Amino acid sequence: MQPKWLDWAQRLQALAQTGLNYGPHIFDQERYEAVRQIAAEMMAAYTDADIEKVMGMFIGQTGHATPKIDVRGVVFRDNAILMVRENLDGGRWTLPGGWADINESPAEATMREVYEESGYRTRAVKLLALYDRNKHHPPSIFHAYKVIIQCELIGDEPEDDHAAQDSASFQETGEATFFREGQLPHDLSIGRITRPQILRFFEHNRNPDLPTDFD
Repeated sequence: MQPKWLDWAQRLQALAQTGLNYGPHIFDQERYEAVRQIAAEMMAAYTDADIEKVMGMFIGQTGHATPKIDVRGVVFRDNAILMVRENLDGGRWTLPGGWADINESPAEATMREVYEESGYRTRAVKLLALYDRNKHHPPSIFHAYKVIIQCELIGDEPEDDHAAQDSASFQETGEATFFREGQLPHDLSIGRITRPQILRFFEHNRNPDLPTDFD
């Protein structure tokens, strides 16, 4: 459960972003900008983040405020799950994934992320879970939904010359390894995936008829 201050800051930021999106009168615009400033100050005060950086992220968010979409691919081979090291999170392990891009379906976004971060070509086959990030993970500046999709391997080996070698995603992740249920790494990137979630995906793998999990 996220702290109340983060809930307040997220709601204030969303209120300001949505209000500014609808072309308010100049006086209302000033008020929405003031609300956004308060939200940024709250974030900076409780996280020790640079307020200018926080304001930059807030200003970059336009349009009606909605949760962001984080996709993650669940790929099994011989009952072992594919995981990648996050270079930007101290080398901790997570499922391949990231933010969905505009004009991508959830399946397309997931298959792309798996390929970019691991080199494996896959086919999306089942929506395993739709999580509210706030209910399962450490606090984050933005509210997000996590879309977890099971993917089947197309071929047993990664492509050595895959396009990810020139992509930002390749720089964000390193080693890709398959782990069995009893041998999961301890150093997980819990802002991205948690141990209970991974164990739940093993249950889905053993019981393909389980329904989609959702909050």
